[in-house]
Amino acid sequence: MVGLLGFLVIWEVLPRTGIVNPTFLPPASEAIADLFRNLGLTAFWQAVGDTMWQWLLGMLIACIAATVLGFLIGSSTFLRRFTNSTIEFMRPVPSVALIPLAVLLFGVEIESALLLIVYASFWQVLIQVLYGVADVDNVAMNTARSYGLGPLARLRYVIFPTALPYLMTGVRLASAVALILAITAQLIIGNPGLGAEIAKAQSGGSYVAMYALILATGLLGVLINLVMRMIERKVLSWHSSVRTEVAK
Repeated sequence: MVGLLGFLVIWEVLPRTGIVNPTFLPPASEAIADLFRNLGLTAFWQAVGDTMWQWLLGMLIACIAATVLGFLIGSSTFLRRFTNSTIEFMRPVPSVALIPLAVLLFGVEIESALLLIVYASFWQVLIQVLYGVADVDNVAMNTARSYGLGPLARLRYVIFPTALPYLMTGVRLASAVALILAITAQLIIGNPGLGAEIAKAQSGGSYVAMYALILATGLLGVLINLVMRMIERKVLSWHSSVRTEVAK
């Protein structure tokens, strides 16, 4: 809270003292006031709804695909070796580099935003699941085999509990990345949402409205992070790291 207040104070002081041009960086108080005005506008909530819908769809597709492939690849030594170079080659490719391809394939439809969101979020979850599966204790696996547990039973009782903390970390990281890419797609491609509204305000010279919308995206990111951390603590309530955190 101290850091946030300090940031807002600096933002307020810089334009009012003339250090920066107030035309292009209006005081924080004006942006915050405009943000509160937006809360009563249907168009604002429509933009928020469009952004969250794209975020949710992209997250669901990326998490489901990455989880299934992560457990499948991670459970096979052959598949891990066979796909390692491909994963390491494709993972660093920035999603924004796919914008021309997305526009060519889907234009300004929601599918173009989903392509970017899914691609960026997919790797966050996949890599964590692969790490989680690789962290399974060999003694536990051998013990499960000696007790006659089949592949599905070993997946449920041995592999999944070990990989679940990694999976939840990947989902939390992917949630932030998905929001960033949703806003980016709306800014550049023009998909409906907060990003498109920011671009319209900037092109129209409504800089107070632009910063108010930027604040809205920041608050949305904070809210998503809080919700994902709450879900993570709930799902991993049995895990030692969460129990230790709660105890502290």
